[in-house]
Amino acid sequence: MCSLQLPLDSKTQIRIILEAEAVLGIIDLCEIGQIQLISSDILMFEAKNITATQRKAYVFEVLNKANIYLSRTKIIEQKAKELVRLGIKPMDSLHLASAIIAKADYFCTCDDRLLRRAKNIDTIPTRVVYPKELIMELNL
Repeated sequence: MCSLQLPLDSKTQIRIILEAEAVLGIIDLCEIGQIQLISSDILMFEAKNITATQRKAYVFEVLNKANIYLSRTKIIEQKAKELVRLGIKPMDSLHLASAIIAKADYFCTCDDRLLRRAKNIDTIPTRVVYPKELIMELNL
């Protein structure tokens, strides 16, 4: 969710500017069908709880571009519990578990803590990356 909202954040730091541009590039690639975006019940739940009207509308607009939609299942919940035991926060664990169960190639986040912890655990087949890292990885 943090990555989806990044283009709306204040551009006071170079890192935010670069990551926001990377997110916009990733969204563009979804629109032209070069990559697929996965949405989920968990993302929709978080989106519904955004209080800022403009942010909420923007996030829903992006999520509507998703090619794949995952409902919350017991398998996702079990994987999320496993991730929580490994130090991932509960909501983050549901997002990451959804990506892993969907066999997503990448899970894109701007959350430093989540990325740091995820890099030290088995998330195969999914690689956890920053938006800028994903753009570079895809060579786009």
